[in-house]
Amino acid sequence: MGSTGRKKNGVKKLRVTYAHMGTSTIVFKSMLEEIGHEVIAPPRPTPKTLSLGVQYAPEFACIPFKLVLGTYLETLPEGAEMIVSAGGYGPCRAGFYGELHRRILREMGYNPKIVFFFPPLKKPLDFYRKLVKLKQGGSWVDLYRAVRKGFSQLRAVDDIEIKSHETRARELNRGDTNRAFKKGIDYLEEAKNLKEIEEARSEGLKALEKVPQNPDFEPLKVGIIGEIYVQLEPAANFYLEETLGNMGVVPRRTIFLTSFTRRDVVTHGEKEAKERARPYIPLVIGGHGQNSVGDVVHFAEKGYHGVVQLAPFTCIPEIVAKSIMPHLSKVEGIPVLTFFIDEQTGQAGVETRLEAFVDLMNQQRGNFSA
Repeated sequence: MGSTGRKKNGVKKLRVTYAHMGTSTIVFKSMLEEIGHEVIAPPRPTPKTLSLGVQYAPEFACIPFKLVLGTYLETLPEGAEMIVSAGGYGPCRAGFYGELHRRILREMGYNPKIVFFFPPLKKPLDFYRKLVKLKQGGSWVDLYRAVRKGFSQLRAVDDIEIKSHETRARELNRGDTNRAFKKGIDYLEEAKNLKEIEEARSEGLKALEKVPQNPDFEPLKVGIIGEIYVQLEPAANFYLEETLGNMGVVPRRTIFLTSFTRRDVVTHGEKEAKERARPYIPLVIGGHGQNSVGDVVHFAEKGYHGVVQLAPFTCIPEIVAKSIMPHLSKVEGIPVLTFFIDEQTGQAGVETRLEAFVDLMNQQRGNFSA
C-alpha cells in the first residue's frame, strides 16, 4: 500500500502511528503533531487487538509483540503510512521486533515506513539517521521544540500518575481517583505549550488532592518490576496498579519513561540497579532481567512490603530473573509474586492471586484479620 503523503510548508508529511503504551500515548501524539505529521493515534488495546496479533504472530512470540502487531493491524487500515517504534539492544528479542513486524505486515499487503529506534548511546549514527527520516525534511529547531515539549508532558503525566496511585489506596469513594486522574490527563492532552503543561499538571494534582481520603489508613507498598511494556501498558498487565489500589495498596513501578528523574525508584538509573544485582547475577542477560533482580533489593531496602514481577511468557531475561527470586526473597526478606503473561492469562486469575498476596503481606505486617 503506497504512501500518499501531504506537504506542509513544502515539506512532505505522513500519517504516522505507533504502539499504545499507557498514558505516554498522548505525549507521542503531541510530539509527532508538533513536527507536522498527521497522527493516527492507536486505540487502547482490547481482546480484539490481542486476537489480531495472535492470529498473525509466531506462536511463541511474547505478548508485547502480539499486542503491538494487533495495534498496527488496527491503525494501518485507517491510512497510517509510517510506524514509529523502539526496542532494546543486546541479548533480547525486542531488538528484532521492528524487522519482524515489517515482514509480517508486508506479507499481509501493508508496506509502511518503519522507523525503529535503538538506544542513542548504543548506535548513535543509526539514531541520527532515524531522526532525519522522522522529521521528513523539517527543521531541527522544530524537532527540538517537539522533544522539549514532549518531555515536559511526560514528566507531568508521571507526576499525576504517581499521585493517583497514592490517592487510590486511601480513597473513601471507589472511582473518585479514576475520575480525577482522567481530568488531569485531559488537561495535559489539551496543553499547547510549556506554560499550559505546567498549569495542567498543577490542576491535575489539585483534582487528586480533592479526592476524599482516609488520612489514618496506612496502605501497603508494593514495587512493580519486570519488562517495560507489561509494566507501562495496563491492557497487558490487567490494570494491575488500579487493582492493587482498590485493595488498599500503593504500587510503585520501576519504569517510567522519565524514570531517571525519579528520586524514589532507582535513584541513579540502571547503573545502580545493576550494582545491587551484582551479588546475585553479575552478567547482562538482556531486557530488564538484571534490573529486576537489583530492583527487588532496592524495594527491600526502602521498606516495601512486597514486589510483583511482570513478565511476558517466554521472555528469557525475566525467566532467568525469576529463577533467582525465591532465594532473593528469602535473603532480602521481602515476598515476590511473579506473573508470566500471555493470551491465556485471565483477569480473574490475576485478581485472585493478588488478593492472596495482599493477605500475605498484611499478615506479615500484623494487620491480617480472618
